[in-house]
Amino acid sequence: MSNATFDTDLASDSGLASRIYQTMVRIDACDKAIQRGLAAGALQFQYYPCGGQEAIPAAIAPHIDRDDFFVTTYRGVHDIVAKGTPMAEIIAEMYGRESGTSKGKGGPMHLSDPHSGLMVTTGIVGAGAPIANGLALAEQIRESGKVTLCSFGDGAANIGAVHEALNLAALWSLPVVFVCQNNLYAEYTDFAQSTKSASIGDRGAAYAMASASVDGTDPVAVYNAAAQAIARARSGAGPTLLECVAPRLQGHSFGSDEGHMDSELLAAGRANPPLAKFRARILDEGWASEETLQAIESDAAAEVTAAQDTADAAAEPADAEAFEDVFATTALLPGSYHPGASEEPALEGVDRLITYGQAVNEALDVALGSDDATILLGEDIMDPAGGIVKATAGLSTRYGDARVRGTPISEQAIVGAAIGASLAGMKPVAEIMIVDFAMVCMDQIANHAAKLRYMSGGRTNVPITLRMLTAGSTGSFGAQHSQSLEAWFAHVPGLKVACPSTPADVKGMLLSAIHDPDPCIVIEPMNCYFTPGPVPEGDYRTPFGKAKLLREGGDLTLLAYSWAVDEARAAADTLAEQGISAEVIDLRSIVPMDMDAVLASAKKTGRLLVVHPAVEFCGVGAEIAAQVNETLFGELKRPVARYGAAYTPIPFSKTLEAQHFPNAAGIVARAIALCHD
Repeated sequence: MSNATFDTDLASDSGLASRIYQTMVRIDACDKAIQRGLAAGALQFQYYPCGGQEAIPAAIAPHIDRDDFFVTTYRGVHDIVAKGTPMAEIIAEMYGRESGTSKGKGGPMHLSDPHSGLMVTTGIVGAGAPIANGLALAEQIRESGKVTLCSFGDGAANIGAVHEALNLAALWSLPVVFVCQNNLYAEYTDFAQSTKSASIGDRGAAYAMASASVDGTDPVAVYNAAAQAIARARSGAGPTLLECVAPRLQGHSFGSDEGHMDSELLAAGRANPPLAKFRARILDEGWASEETLQAIESDAAAEVTAAQDTADAAAEPADAEAFEDVFATTALLPGSYHPGASEEPALEGVDRLITYGQAVNEALDVALGSDDATILLGEDIMDPAGGIVKATAGLSTRYGDARVRGTPISEQAIVGAAIGASLAGMKPVAEIMIVDFAMVCMDQIANHAAKLRYMSGGRTNVPITLRMLTAGSTGSFGAQHSQSLEAWFAHVPGLKVACPSTPADVKGMLLSAIHDPDPCIVIEPMNCYFTPGPVPEGDYRTPFGKAKLLREGGDLTLLAYSWAVDEARAAADTLAEQGISAEVIDLRSIVPMDMDAVLASAKKTGRLLVVHPAVEFCGVGAEIAAQVNETLFGELKRPVARYGAAYTPIPFSKTLEAQHFPNAAGIVARAIALCHD
């Protein structure tokens, strides 16, 4: 990294101008080669050109090392080239080849290259900012001196996730630089129609954050502003919002209409683009010779041509590649779910009784105490509050506020920070206070946590744990605080989902989740929180993907999870009094799902009733019924039955709520109907 001062008099590092120009030329060559490929039909995808914005990452690049992190957006090929991702890998990914950065599975909008510090390219507007915070947080905790840069456009500056991220970064003084590349258009809407702000840079004051607005077509201006911002971040002085204004020189995407653009501004920009302006300035100032610049241009053209030839000759991904990198283990794909390791402590002889909530606290304590990479994030989790149900009580006092961090009410910022920290090698545990609130950060959960391993071709992984309370059936929480959303999460490839029902299981499954290489969601039922049960001491792991037989029976199988397990057990007692022998199984995790245990029991009894807290329609029970019927059709005595919540929002009235959720009496009635052939 050069520490040279670059100004209009002369660079103390005489080669600095040439290096910046070289990066701009390489960006331009790559961008134009992609567009030629699209025009010729050799490439087929939606592409977002970066012409006019080359100077921004090129002038920033001299200030950052390979180990510094970069998060960019779908219009980010210029950032990617500048950060040092090999040209051959970039072009190969555009061709969808196995030698691409993501083995052809990410494409131009999802490039990542951890070796060069390019951690995320997101196709979701504004979504990278919360993740950048997490990368910066990890390095702040490690005191490494690394910085994170986050690039986004002026349109993204109006996204809620960006505002949440700016606030959190300022609050925690994170070593991150937010680079708004303002090209004056949010897709097809010009800047004046998007905001009343005179500039994006002005917004830094709202967060007590250092900020600046510069001409993004001028490498000198960008270089100097970036120098200050990055030095500030490295020194621990906190984040900067840097706006670089550089008018776009094409439509929103390759080949798209340009009628919405200012024709005079567009014509002027094309007549004298940033690359040509800087070339002329270099020669005028005597910073490099014509021969040097021509050699740079020739080398860039040759580099891109060679990369294209290599990509064109590279192999297509094998068919099996489509099923790799969804999880760390391919065997976890639907249709091939396999129980995890069977190692878990027996509860026989364990006479230590603690509540479900105490077991959660104990699991987090064990994880924090055994691994410095474990951190907790969430609203109200610090002492003296210790969480709304005291699940984190005492932990911030014991481990400090660097590792147990209370957050603003900003679910996108919370989950994004957890994702970013995990990409940097941490093991974050993020609390979403109530599962209903996960809907405001589903983008971070479903589009990023779940997909980053796959979109990177396995080059990154997201070992985060998301803890969520569900208040279902506890009474008086109503329609927005009582839902069960496990089916939503299970429907997203890449997420593991557990719904433990006992203190022993929640402790063991939380510890399994924290040490799992995949993103795990653990849903904790509030109405189990104060129920005691036997729990072994110390560190132990309850595997995902292994159901638990709670009661043997011969007439039918009751399959449940979460708080519905208690209802199933109570129903089994009532059924026994009526001469019906019910086998009770606690599924424990939804993904992976122990279909082996379910099928074995259903085959044994010939009757299966699936009970779950969530709405019955399109729920987990439907998936289980489909798989069992497909496998055991002709061996069952009756079709698989389901019993879930009613297809209504959850009512406030206790009388009405009692009608909404499944209960022991309802299980008994349905079980009796199943057994009357």
